[in-house]
Amino acid sequence: MSFTSNVPFDVLQFAKTLTKLEYGDPTVLDMINQNYQNLGRAYRIGVTGPPGAGKSSLVTMMAKHYREEGVRVGIIAVDPSSPFSGGALLGDRIRMQQLGADENIFIRSMASRGAMGGLAEYADAAADLFDLYGFDVILLETVGVGQSELEIAQCADTTVVVIVPQSGDVIQGMKAGLMEIGDLFVMNKSDDPFSEKATQQLKSAIHLKEWGEWTPPIINTVATENRGIDRLIHQLNAHHSFLIQTGALEQRRQQRLVRRIKQMVTEKVERELWNKTREIKLLQAIQERRQPQHILEEIYQDFRGSFYVGNESESN
Repeated sequence: MSFTSNVPFDVLQFAKTLTKLEYGDPTVLDMINQNYQNLGRAYRIGVTGPPGAGKSSLVTMMAKHYREEGVRVGIIAVDPSSPFSGGALLGDRIRMQQLGADENIFIRSMASRGAMGGLAEYADAAADLFDLYGFDVILLETVGVGQSELEIAQCADTTVVVIVPQSGDVIQGMKAGLMEIGDLFVMNKSDDPFSEKATQQLKSAIHLKEWGEWTPPIINTVATENRGIDRLIHQLNAHHSFLIQTGALEQRRQQRLVRRIKQMVTEKVERELWNKTREIKLLQAIQERRQPQHILEEIYQDFRGSFYVGNESESN
């Protein structure tokens, strides 16, 4: 699974590049775009689930297992951000400290900045950087908070949903959407007395859904004791092979790129739409208590007109 990077690797420089990316430095995005044809070699694995499911412990053990196979591992751990500084609070570098100073494992915490699905705005681009710098496997761990975790499925080749046994109905305890995005389900903390019941509930729920050619397996683990991790890695390898053989891997990556470009276009249009002049017009119209629909049409027509004016200027 090892690849040869087209970009020389320097730990300090790589860290600085990730920081620039997180702050929206356009030069980093330009570098990614210039090397676009070299992307796609790394296997991206999303790890999501509710808080307290043991995702960080699981990711740590997964990274150690991959390293035993000689695989370079990048970890993007998305933390909830501080309401004051916007910085990551949980500090996965500390929680994953047992990975030590292995130069073939690089951990990066990124702030979610309030993103609904927990995935940082530039985490997908950060995964591109890990790919570009020759990492073989990229583990993306989300916060596990918010109304939806669908963003993780949009950034990963394979999505692992981590849950834990509960005294109640484990399926009712899962957030809406998690059942839909899982390629593999991990029942972590399987030494819990309710583990067997919870596993059966999850198995029944999976069998009620039409999955197509791939039915998500359930892997029981106790991450803190490194139990079940070998089977998890085996199932991940099986799913990766399945995606490649069926063409689903390329399809997922194309869909990911479509969503990303649409988002980029939307953000660019929004930045150009809300200039200072239109912001003032909007405030004045509201103060005049004009109808919202009339305000919308006026601002929209003004925005459309700016394109025609621009095109005329270019043609002259």
